[in-house]
Amino acid sequence: MARPESEKPPTPSPPPPSPAVLVLDRPVTRAEVERLCERLSALARRAGPGPVTVDVGGVGRPDLAVLEALARLRLTAGRLGRGIQLRNACGELRRLLAWTGLDEALTAPAAPGHPPGSGHALGLELGGEAEQREEALGVQEGVEPGDPAP
Repeated sequence: MARPESEKPPTPSPPPPSPAVLVLDRPVTRAEVERLCERLSALARRAGPGPVTVDVGGVGRPDLAVLEALARLRLTAGRLGRGIQLRNACGELRRLLAWTGLDEALTAPAAPGHPPGSGHALGLELGGEAEQREEALGVQEGVEPGDPAP
């Protein structure tokens, strides 16, 4: 007579990683930007996939230091293959971001397949079409023997 095998209780799977949220709970100074980028990197590495949420509700009145911090945080997230999204942005900050052109760049997802530092971390488009009668940057015109000088 065979003994019934003892059933092991199912091993609980670990909980999914929580989303990354960086809370800026006081005014930002330029001296703090590097530390904020380090915090964002650590959060992004521990958290689940997707964009990093930056809660800007506590920054107070937005200024150039806040804009610099947000732009650098976006670059840091992009280097990690992430985007950022802003939460609790006041109207004044949203207007300042729109006025500087950073509004779309800061909420755009990271561009997959682009190496860090390729210009896509802030949603910048590299290249584009040259203006009429202008050569595109980085293009050299070949010269054939016998061609007249320009």
